[in-house]
Parts: sequence; C-alpha cells; structure tokens
Amino acid sequence: MTTVGIGTHTPEQALDSLSNMTHSITPIQADEYLVRMAKAQAYMQANNIDAIYLNAGTNLTYFTGMKWYASERLVGAILPAMGEVQYIAPHFEIGSLNGFKVIDGPIHGWQEHENPFELFVKVLKQLNISDTATVGIDESAQFFIFDGINKASSGLKLVNAQPVTAHCRMHKSANELALMQCAMDMTLAVHKATASMLYEGISTVEVEEFIKKAHQKVGAPGNYFCIVLFGLATSFPHGVKDPQILKKGDMVLIDTGCKVHDYLSDITRTYVFGEATSRQRLFWDFEKAAQLAAFNQAALGETCESVDEAARSYLAAQGLGPEYQTPGCPHRTGHGIGLDIHEWPYLVGGDKTPLATGMCFSNEPMLVIPDEFGVRLEDHFYMTDDGPRWFTQPSHSIYDPFGLNS
Repeated sequence: MTTVGIGTHTPEQALDSLSNMTHSITPIQADEYLVRMAKAQAYMQANNIDAIYLNAGTNLTYFTGMKWYASERLVGAILPAMGEVQYIAPHFEIGSLNGFKVIDGPIHGWQEHENPFELFVKVLKQLNISDTATVGIDESAQFFIFDGINKASSGLKLVNAQPVTAHCRMHKSANELALMQCAMDMTLAVHKATASMLYEGISTVEVEEFIKKAHQKVGAPGNYFCIVLFGLATSFPHGVKDPQILKKGDMVLIDTGCKVHDYLSDITRTYVFGEATSRQRLFWDFEKAAQLAAFNQAALGETCESVDEAARSYLAAQGLGPEYQTPGCPHRTGHGIGLDIHEWPYLVGGDKTPLATGMCFSNEPMLVIPDEFGVRLEDHFYMTDDGPRWFTQPSHSIYDPFGLNS
C-alpha cells in the first residue's frame, strides 16, 4: 500500500498550498516581563540569593525582553533580589541596546580598555549588595564571565543561577503557549507540504531548501533547524555528513522547526516513500505505541523520569533495548522547549522534577535499528490542570502519516 499524501504535488503546487499563519498572534508584552522578574526575585529572596547575572541570550530575553547575542564581550543584566534591573554593556553598544530595551533600567557602560568585571562588582556595591553576597551566574554564560567576576570580587559566593531561571522558564504562560501553538501548527503544515512534493531522485539538500521556503511562506523567518534523512541515514538520530538521494522503499525522516516571536516548534515525521515492508511497519507501530505510553504516563505530579520509563518499559516488552541499547531508543524520551529548543526539564532517567501545569515537552522515544533505519515520531505536549494536551496530533499511521484519509 502506497503512503497517503506522499509525492502528490510539484514543489510549486506544494508551496502554493501554504499561506501566512501568523496574523493573529501577539508577542510577549512588557507587563509579562515584569511578572517574570518579580517571580524570580521572590524565589531569590526565599532562597537567599542576592542577585543573578543574565547573560546575552535567551535568559536575558526571557526576563527583560532585550534581544542580544552572546560574544567575547560582557553584555547582560544584573537582576537583584530587590530593586531595578541593571544592564551592563560596552559603552559603544549602549545606543544600540537602548533600541532593544523593553524594561527600563540603567545601562552601565565600560570602555574597551577597562575591566567589565570590576564594573560588575561596582554595580553590586551600588545596589548595597555586600562583598560576601550570593550571586547566581547565568548557566549559559561562557566560563570567562564566571572567571572574570570571580577574580574581580573578593568574597562573593558565585552559584549557578539555573534554579532561578528554570523555576520561572519551565512554567509557560498562556501567551507563551499561544506562540508555541502557532509555531507548531506552522511546522506541521510545512511537513504536510514537504511530504506532498517528494519524488524519486530528489536530494536531501533540495528538500531542506523547500522546507526553508515553506516556513517562510507560513510566516517564519525560515527554518530554525532542519534534518532530512533517507534510508540508512535515518538510523543516525541527528544526521550524517553527506546528502542522500531518495529511492523507492526508503524510510524518510524529517525533523524541523521554526521561530514565532522567539518561541520554537520542533516536529519530526517518519514515513516510507512508496510501499512499506513488514519490518518497517512493525517498528513504526512500536514507535507510535511508545510515544503514546509516554503521553499516558504524563499526569500532574508524576516525575519526568517516569514518563521516560513508560516509553522504555513498553519497548523492552517488545524485545527492544533494554534501557538505551539498540535496537531500541538510544536517547531520552523528550526535552523541554520554549525560547530554547532544548530546555528544562527533561524526560529522562534521573530527572525527578514533578510534572506541573505549564510545562512543555517533546515526546520522541526514537527507535534506531542499526544498519537498517530509524523511526522518530516527535510531537510536543504541555501540561494543563487536567493533564497533558498535545500541541499537534501524533502521526496517524505509516500508511497515512498525516491522517488525510481518517
């Protein structure tokens, strides 16, 4: 039986089937950034953390709305447990940063010949933060930042800021969920269009180029990332060095996502180009059932690791694995998602974080059959007061992956 929805359109027809899907969405507003900072400050006060440093990148964006990139220069913000946020940046960048500022706060500038870490310590003193205070350093900051602050201070206790940032970021607001829902819907539409334009002899490079155009057509800047694999290459979870050419009977694995106002999508579909063999059907069905086992385990209060274990136990019962061995699932069942494609918490053994409302996860207990093929079905769900809810409905069947005939 030939797979439904595969190879039915030309690339031009497939692109024409798509339209902009971003008209009704709204980016995060200033009042939400203020709520986030207040939540972080309350946590800091309760846990005896006097301030945290937010480095240029997603933590700075999450709490202040300022978008800037991490580099070899110190650019970021100090969020004290009490008081106004303080930005630190090279003096020559202040004009640019003022244009990106969403939340008010002074920008303390340092000249190129000056030590920015001494300025960091000076700003703490201006905030009446003692020389022996506990200061959290952004977990994504480069080591030179930690090292520089450590050398410039005499008695500061520098700790990982991740408990503060994760405490806030792992619980998504209604606004965040709406942006992610839009991004997921867009990427699923791109998946359907991509499947429809596949043909024998097309290269993975050509498919990647189409996916970029398709994401742009639905309203994204392009792909945030894109993995396209055919045949044997599908057994390598994150791809291979060389492009492949599509042949009849090949397993096709496409994993891609985009950004909508900084929030991400990440969806994988796996299906067969042509008619599936009994072995391809068997493992595809195992993958779908493992994904469902994980979803069904995801109740409020259950641990992240229990969701991973549910998928892994099902696969073990089918003679796969056990644990992370192959044939079987060689990586965690899922990851958190938001401003970063992978963020806390994680659906993996050892992560005992209880599931709570607002948490978002990928669900992708990929199967790797060495020297043959791989199957990854990846959808995301978020936790509600009533339990888990899919952002996108899982793939329907190996014959009808997008449920076009259901």
